[in-house]
Amino acid sequence: MKKSLNKSPKIVNSLWNFMRNNSNSILIIAFVVVLSACSAPKVAEQQKAKTLPENFDAKRKKSAENLDAFIPLKTDTYFKDPLLEKLLDKAIAQNPDYLIMQERIAIANSHLKVAKLALLPSFEIQTDASGTHYGKYTMEGVGNFDTNLSQNIKDKQRIATDVTPNLFLAGKLSWEADIWGKLSNRKKAARERFFASQEGMRLLQTRLLSDIASLYYKLIALDNQALIYKKNLVTQQRALDIISAQRSVGKATELAVQQFNAQNNNILAEAKQLDLSIDQTEKALLNLLGEYGGNVERSSTFLSGHLEVLNQKISVDSIIHKRPDVSEAYYELAATNADAKAARAAFFPTLNLGAYGGLNSFSFSTFFNSESLAWQLLGGLSAPIFNKGLIKQEFFIANKKQQISFLQYQNTVTTAYNELSALLHRTEAFQDVLAYKSKEIEHLEIAVNVSNDLYLSGYANYLEIISAQKNKLQAELDFVDIQLKNADSQVLLYKALGGGIN
Repeated sequence: MKKSLNKSPKIVNSLWNFMRNNSNSILIIAFVVVLSACSAPKVAEQQKAKTLPENFDAKRKKSAENLDAFIPLKTDTYFKDPLLEKLLDKAIAQNPDYLIMQERIAIANSHLKVAKLALLPSFEIQTDASGTHYGKYTMEGVGNFDTNLSQNIKDKQRIATDVTPNLFLAGKLSWEADIWGKLSNRKKAARERFFASQEGMRLLQTRLLSDIASLYYKLIALDNQALIYKKNLVTQQRALDIISAQRSVGKATELAVQQFNAQNNNILAEAKQLDLSIDQTEKALLNLLGEYGGNVERSSTFLSGHLEVLNQKISVDSIIHKRPDVSEAYYELAATNADAKAARAAFFPTLNLGAYGGLNSFSFSTFFNSESLAWQLLGGLSAPIFNKGLIKQEFFIANKKQQISFLQYQNTVTTAYNELSALLHRTEAFQDVLAYKSKEIEHLEIAVNVSNDLYLSGYANYLEIISAQKNKLQAELDFVDIQLKNADSQVLLYKALGGGIN
């Protein structure tokens, strides 16, 4: 082994002599490299996104102040409903689409690791063992025969001619030098797509939680409307009893009695349809939870802490870019930019370096001797010449994908801004609508009582009682619908602000 180590200065000298004696060839290679570099097209310049406004709405004076005051959302503090929180936790643990997305993130992470490893040299152990019988009239056969007759070889160097063994055991090292950044840009693209997949996970999580919250609030609304029908049915029945008593003494007609009976049956029919809607909504919610059946435990009122969020000072830029859909589009844009740079690097020559070192012998007895040590240094430079048409098209496609990603990113930012701006205005407006509707119900409650008293006093007819009760029922149902719309606005606002979970 010492003899082989002493040869290393000779190897270096040999390489130097080779480079000096072949300087013309090296210059030709350098010329090819420069020629390839000059013919490579440029990556399209990254476009700049439109500057976001400072405020979401001129009416919201708070949005321009204290831009760092916004606190990230959490479901328990935003929705403030322990029963809803349990459902959200269960969905994260059981929803099939969410679990599938987790597996896709694991795949994206593996792609990233593969791209990182491509930058490193590869090392492998190779072993070969063969036995060959060469024909008498072949170059190898004649050469082996002639070698054995030579006076310059020792007995251990004589070759077995019946069956000639060839034993090889070596470690091989190969590496593609990332001169032009092709591999590093591929790694960057994989990294950005991994980040994009994580944001996609957040986006799916936010949509899942929002869908569950929407169905949960719809169940609360349907429960409240079912209770309204029951209460109004009692009121209607009381009015029917009064009319029936009036008819028995001749103070009311059969027409009035039939009108009230029809109104009662109408309420019963609508209540029955409401029960069907409750069952279907409950099943849809259970499906998102990944469960076969059962009952959904729920509150009786619309609990929420969204007004605390509205009272915060909201920075346009920070909120928009924290949204998972915007972040996902941004990372995808960065990935396509790296793809375009990697595609451009394909125009340049590729430098591959390699080496191997090990043992090579044609006999078992000498295989582990130091004289059987074999090694080789490899170097290759390949430059695309006739296949540039294919490379150009691949670069063209990568460049266009980058431009498409930018347009998608810009569209996502624009949509996010306008969506959030509209929701902030809508959520605040619903507070006034609910206040007005609540006062309407109070007035109609009084109107129903007054209509009954006036009818008994002879100052009103049965149609006015029916009309008053009908208006009150409709107002109460409308109030619940507005409450549901307000709750849906809160859910949409949760999504628009970027979502979040404990």
